[in-house]
Amino acid sequence: MEFRVFDRLLQDRLLQVYPTAKSTLALLVLLLVAFFLPVESVLAHSAKLPRGIDKKPDFSGIWETTSAADDDLEPHTARPDAAPSAGVVEGGEIPYLPQALAQRKKNFESRTTADPRLKGWTLGVPRGIYYREPIQIFQRPRDVTIVHQFGHSVRTIHTNQTQHPDDPNDWWLGDSRGHWEGDTLVVDVKHFNDKTWLDRAGNFHSDALHVIERWTLVDANTIEYQATLDDEKVYSKPWTIKVYLHRHPEKDFQLIEDYRYTLDYDQYYPPKRE
Repeated sequence: MEFRVFDRLLQDRLLQVYPTAKSTLALLVLLLVAFFLPVESVLAHSAKLPRGIDKKPDFSGIWETTSAADDDLEPHTARPDAAPSAGVVEGGEIPYLPQALAQRKKNFESRTTADPRLKGWTLGVPRGIYYREPIQIFQRPRDVTIVHQFGHSVRTIHTNQTQHPDDPNDWWLGDSRGHWEGDTLVVDVKHFNDKTWLDRAGNFHSDALHVIERWTLVDANTIEYQATLDDEKVYSKPWTIKVYLHRHPEKDFQLIEDYRYTLDYDQYYPPKRE
């Protein structure tokens, strides 16, 4: 509104001084509009984001990626178990140390039987975010809770300014501590075990894994998820991936418990009466 008033006053004043410069004035106004519109657009976008009682962007909802990142984070051609993809790793390839690259090749060769997900184990971080099953997020000022359909794993991101424990365990999902940088939730995750993979192609990490996540609402129904991984035992330098999550709009959509590690016992439960 203030810009429109300024625009009109500017036109009136310039036409008084230069009555024959109407075409030049039009060009000047267009330049001013082009300069100011991006600012107004950003402000309007920010105002439309869902926000919680603390005025922070609210990620609550059920989300799922359309990315094929779980097939293989790196670029690859078509193969029987994966469609071709340009990958999601910035720079293309994961910077493995030589001995770790040898292990990755072994993992790839045995991927149809060795992938921990086949046992129904917790997917870990960041794999659980871009795995092709939905996640549900619950958010309040002191924490963000992520419930995964796969294995029904539950992860808590503490946003109450608490720090990582001094004497931690090694967890499947690590220990997550978050803080806000503007409208982006930045999460520091560490204290992992080494029992999870990063995808179906055998990309992996050790218990020294350290992940920095950045969660940003692009709009009310889209999350930009970025994760930077560092692991001195496996990688020569930190590396980053980026994927997008989309809100499920279906009426009554909900997570369905996916306890696939119990499938071997289905013949026994519930007990059958003779």
